[in-house]
Parts: sequence; C-alpha cells; structure tokens
Amino acid sequence: MIRVAALVLAAIAVSSAPVGAYLKLGAPVDGRIADVTWPAPVRYFVTDVDAPGVPAGELRAAIARAAATWQAVPSATVQFDYQGMTEAPPGLVDGRTTLGFLDRPDLDRVLASTSFLIDTTDGTIVEADVFFNTRFPWSVSQQGTPGRTDLESIALHELGHLLGLSHSALGETELTGSGSRRVIASGAIMFPIAMSAGTIADRVLHADDIAGISDLYPAAGQMSSTGSLTGRVTKDGRGLFGAHVVALNPESGAIVGNFALNGSGEFVIARLEPGPYILRVEPLDDAEVDGFFSTAIDVDFRVTYASRMVVAPRGGASPPIEIKVLPK
Repeated sequence: MIRVAALVLAAIAVSSAPVGAYLKLGAPVDGRIADVTWPAPVRYFVTDVDAPGVPAGELRAAIARAAATWQAVPSATVQFDYQGMTEAPPGLVDGRTTLGFLDRPDLDRVLASTSFLIDTTDGTIVEADVFFNTRFPWSVSQQGTPGRTDLESIALHELGHLLGLSHSALGETELTGSGSRRVIASGAIMFPIAMSAGTIADRVLHADDIAGISDLYPAAGQMSSTGSLTGRVTKDGRGLFGAHVVALNPESGAIVGNFALNGSGEFVIARLEPGPYILRVEPLDDAEVDGFFSTAIDVDFRVTYASRMVVAPRGGASPPIEIKVLPK
C-alpha cells in the first residue's frame, strides 16, 4: 500500500533573496531522510488553457525545451515523457503530473509553484503539478520581450523542483526603491528570484544545478569519476547548523555549494570535478531563512575561508576539514 504525503514547494518569488546552494528535497523514511526522486521517466501532461498572449501550445513547447535542457546533462539520467494536453488543471490529486496556467491573484509575488505527492515508504514521487501564474505577463519570444517574464526560464526552474531539487541561492541581489530585490547576478537556475522581465539569461544550467541533478540521478560512472568535499563548520568549538559552504574551482571557475545540515556542523559537497577547491563559509543573513530551514539557525558569524585548498579526489571524498568561524 502506498502512503503518500503532500509537499508544496514555493516557486520563484519576486521578493525573497535566499543565499545558499543546491539543496535536495527529502522525505522521512524509516528514521532517515531519503532523496525525493522519480523511479521512472517523468510522464507529464500540459493543461489546455491559454494565458494572455501565450497559447497553451506555446507553453507546451517552452516546457519541452526546458525538459530537453535537463535531459541534456550528460552526468545525469533525467528523462521526461510528454503524454498530451488535458483539460484538468494542475493541483488535482488525480495520479497525473500536470503543468499549466492558473490565475492566482492571491499569490501576487509568486510566478510559479510546484507541488508533490510523495510515497513515504521510499521517497519516490507519485505525482507532481506545476502552475504558472497568469497574474504575470509571460513571453515565449526567442529573444525575450521587454516587460514580460520568460516562460522557458521559469519552466526550467520549476522542472528542477519537479525533479527533486530545492532552492539554490548562488546569486547576487540588490534592493530596489520599492523594497523588493532585483537579481544582478545568478549562479544557479534554482536561485529563487527571477531575473528582470525581458531577460532570457536563465535558460541555461550552471555548475551548481548540474552537480545537484547528477547527485539525484547519477549517470553510469559518476560515482567513480567525480569527488566530494567533506568537513565541519564550528563556532566557539561547537558545530554550526545552517552555515552555507561554497566550493570554488579556481581552474574552471565553477561554484557549487551546500549547507552544514546537522548539529555537528558537518557538510558534504558532492559530484564535483576532481581537483583543488577554495572553500568559503558564509551566514544566511541576507535571506528569508525559513525558505531553507524550518528551525532557527545561527547567522551571527563572519564570512570565513578555509585555511587551505581542499582536493576532491576522483571516486572518493576528501578528508574532513574543520572551518572555524568567529562571531561578527
């Protein structure tokens, strides 16, 4: 008998500004947290409802392009299988994975959202739904449309959620005069704030996205061809839960990160190209923390670099390194 639990993941919000790196969704299974993944190709439907200026067929095409981008990651085994158009809106518990437009005036800061039903016996996804909010003007233009949000970019982000990735916050924002935030640089498609309307720069994946999806759906040989960095973040001799740890490959410029995810301050950054990395630890002090953690975390510490470079060995993990941070 399948037991399922509902999970709703907030989509790209136009006013939040988390600062993190790739996180995977998890489900409690027999006292442990299991990765939330699909056991087979993702079979999906698209709702036959138009948005102003964007017919449902154009939505279907944008989703297909975004799906092809995730499928093209050579280090992962992601597969999508389009099943056809449907009259059913996204959000119904009907055994189908459905993506489509919905009018959600109550969510005036949310461009799109992904929800799941999870089998809590093993963490597999039973079904998922994505809606794109027609309260926003959308574009499917190849070059983008001034004043309209690029649909393919947002679909790429939402399909990342649908596959099991949570938000990344490898990006830079600045406050606008209205008090919202504007993206000035993004290091991951899973960054939770959309770029300015009219921009199409978010139609590509970054190193952080690729590491995350390759960790969830590793292609043959990934375990032996990539490496991991391990360590512990401490403050005053105690583990620091929730510290954000970023790995920079100085040769390629690739940036991948994760968090210290237990009370001991331990972290793992996996699916890295073998070689030396610079490690940086920073607090989530420019973020809506509850978008990442359901409990309070300590953000009262200074940005800190590891005292030495750390090597991700091919087919294995680095010896643990301790990074000691100081209060601000």
